[in-house]
Amino acid sequence: MVLSNCRGIFSMLLSLWLLASTPVLAIWPAPSSISTGDSTLWIGPMLSVSYNGKPLPWTFGYEPKGSQFSSSEIVKGGVGRAMKSIVQSNFVPWMLYNRMELEQTEPSLSKPKTYVTHLDITQTKADTSKTFKPLAGDVDESYSLDVDKSGKASIKAVSSTGVLRALESFSQLFFQHSQGPFFYTKSAPVSITDKPEYDHRGVLFDVSRSFFPMDSILRTIDAMAYNKMNRIHIHATDSQSWPLEIPALPELHQKGAYAKGKTYSPSDLATIQQYAISRGIEPIIEIDTPGHFGIAALSHPNIVAGWESAPWTAYCAEPPCGQIRLNEPSVDPFLDKLMNDLLPRVSPYSAYFHTGGDEVNFNMYKLDPTVATNDSAVIVPLLQKFIDKHHARVRKAGLVPMVWEEIPASYNVTVGKDVLIQSWLGDEAIAALTAQGHKVITSNYNFWYLDCGRGQWLNFAGADLATYYPFPDWCSPYKNWRLVYSYDPRANLTGDQAKLVVGGELAAWSESIDDATIDDILWPRASAAGEVLWSSPKGRSQFEAAPRLAEFRERLIARGIKSGTVHMPYCTQGQNATACLYQ
Repeated sequence: MVLSNCRGIFSMLLSLWLLASTPVLAIWPAPSSISTGDSTLWIGPMLSVSYNGKPLPWTFGYEPKGSQFSSSEIVKGGVGRAMKSIVQSNFVPWMLYNRMELEQTEPSLSKPKTYVTHLDITQTKADTSKTFKPLAGDVDESYSLDVDKSGKASIKAVSSTGVLRALESFSQLFFQHSQGPFFYTKSAPVSITDKPEYDHRGVLFDVSRSFFPMDSILRTIDAMAYNKMNRIHIHATDSQSWPLEIPALPELHQKGAYAKGKTYSPSDLATIQQYAISRGIEPIIEIDTPGHFGIAALSHPNIVAGWESAPWTAYCAEPPCGQIRLNEPSVDPFLDKLMNDLLPRVSPYSAYFHTGGDEVNFNMYKLDPTVATNDSAVIVPLLQKFIDKHHARVRKAGLVPMVWEEIPASYNVTVGKDVLIQSWLGDEAIAALTAQGHKVITSNYNFWYLDCGRGQWLNFAGADLATYYPFPDWCSPYKNWRLVYSYDPRANLTGDQAKLVVGGELAAWSESIDDATIDDILWPRASAAGEVLWSSPKGRSQFEAAPRLAEFRERLIARGIKSGTVHMPYCTQGQNATACLYQ
């Protein structure tokens, strides 16, 4: 009885606190520091903007072009997108109010209006080449944003990237009025000071298991920018298909793509890279090696071992099998040609290149005539030689290699201290890697594999039907936003180890994902991770996060991102997250 009463009092107090919250607190991800008032300001399409003391003319939909990046062009594009979000892609925030209370609570259109008429942007340091192709930690993304009661708005940031993050927060201050195209905030004055907790905040986008049209990739980059994420990792090839056009080796896509036209041309790749950088997002390209490489057998059978070997379960993680031969003389000339074509088209846009390295199956090398054994004593030295040569190619192009954790952790292959390790096997793996001094990004499959829990994509027959019923996938259950939000990438690490975890990526492996479903798969679950990586939810609960995430989801929908749901509206309407409290 006492416990029940305590729960009731807690729920009531929490409810009152949440109801007292103002709409501006819905900013996602949560800023480091924010203060708000209760005055109303309006905004329209005639906003004037200055950048470092000079007028900055802007237009809706402006897109910087080319590979030579200009700070003012980056900021100009950011202003145009922010204003489009405010006055062309906004929404009526009925869910911020209790049932049927919106019209009685939103500001009156008939009363005099104070407008935000000018935005003053100051960048305190000049951008460098590292701003647009940074290693983790190279860019200061911090900013401050102030809007006073008279409508004067100002942004101060160290870099143009910080300006973009501030403009995203600015765009989230405003809502559309229920009576028409009028846009307001009820929370002036607003003062925000903000910076990210982690330097690497990303999404892994697999375009090889399923083919995704360009619009799908660009739309995902937009959604990442709305979430202040800053890395898109494109898993460009795998054993199932080779959609990436390599002009020096056209036979790779001509024979390895799923169909004619289901490819990405050099122009497409440049578009993706430039589009990302203009939004403060670094594109990282992965060609997985030496495993997950089977498709190259269709054009270069001499460099691949075990193509389509059966039973596949004995030779690879998923069909079709095929790995690069480890002692074949023609492999090095092939990889030289491949990398000499691709890396110069990557290096203007990224500091990293991902060389893969996951799920190498030693049994496969029984089928490799240049190895003919699965003995690790034979294979590991060959893997070491392969990685040393391949990472030398990457470094020669001025890029830093990335690898999956199996290379150092499972195969005992030595990698350089510059190499960034991507870990997916869980907290113990991260602890072991950081204890050895490796820099790590986490994609812990227990929390951040977004393809999990949707059922098997393999087919079963005969006796297997009973064995595998009800056909869960290997990494079930489904990771809902609460689980994603609960993950702490630096949990149980020492201070020195924690510093080596530079961030993380949500993984969208595409065996059962395509263009029709990618938005629902990623969002709002990746938004939850976006807040973990931006401002670390320690001290914040689901009760505090749920109304903000539900509101932010409405912003994603208004901006053309077909996000999944957070709750039914009943659970958070009026910013009261206790309506669906488990008791």
